[in-house]
Amino acid sequence: MTVLDETYTLANGVEIPKLGLGTWFIDDDKAADAVRAAVEAGYRNLDTAQAYGNERGVGEGVRTCGVPRAELFVSTKLAAEIKDYDRAVEAIDGSLEKLGIDYVDLMLIHSPQPWDDFRGGDYARGNREAWRALEDAHRAGRIRSIGVSNFQRHDLENIAQDATVAPQVNQLLVHAGNTPSELLAYCESQEILVEAYSPIAHGAILDNARVRGMAEKYGVSVPQLCIRYTLQLGTVSLPKTANPAHMRSNAEVDFEISGADMDVLRDLDDVDYGEHTVFPVYSGR
Repeated sequence: MTVLDETYTLANGVEIPKLGLGTWFIDDDKAADAVRAAVEAGYRNLDTAQAYGNERGVGEGVRTCGVPRAELFVSTKLAAEIKDYDRAVEAIDGSLEKLGIDYVDLMLIHSPQPWDDFRGGDYARGNREAWRALEDAHRAGRIRSIGVSNFQRHDLENIAQDATVAPQVNQLLVHAGNTPSELLAYCESQEILVEAYSPIAHGAILDNARVRGMAEKYGVSVPQLCIRYTLQLGTVSLPKTANPAHMRSNAEVDFEISGADMDVLRDLDDVDYGEHTVFPVYSGR
């Protein structure tokens, strides 16, 4: 048994694999091959988003990978700009059509604010409207689980005001050097499972001398150490790659980081995203 066989159980009883494939920056015409390679390597958790522009390709990969649909966990995300019920309903329909599947296992609101106003204005009402659309699709059986991404505590509390179904997932930027411990603890207290995207810090951590030294100590690569770190935090880890060799390597994380070393990785705060700070999630806002 490897990490690819391990699952968490969401608050609604749905099982989700602990390790998944992130598909951000995988072009639509390459996404099907990436999905098929991941499934062949043993992955069953596949994550995409409307904003990635590759739902069609991911769906093709899901339909042609040779593994029954029921054995896969497919996630997508409602575009961050959609903050009203009608557009959300239309977008949910659009995702299912592009993916070419009857249901998704998880759908998230991608961000509490549109990307061009990330961590900016007040979209509380719009998020509640988008959430209502997800709830309706969930009740209709078109989405097995619903959640959010990049939501802070106050954003989650806003959703809870009117929710008839509580968020089951919050997908967050979590990696060594960016560990939002208070938010992680709050999500755990609310039975909200956290998914860690960019567990390798979008590559920014690869040259960190302290992390490299720790990886050498365990006889693993820096990505393997970073993925293992997020798993030991109790999150789903979603490293993104289209490289089959990296997919296989990323799953070779059956080792244990000591408590002391977990503390070192948790306390890191010197990750420089460099050119990637142009993306709102890496901008420090």
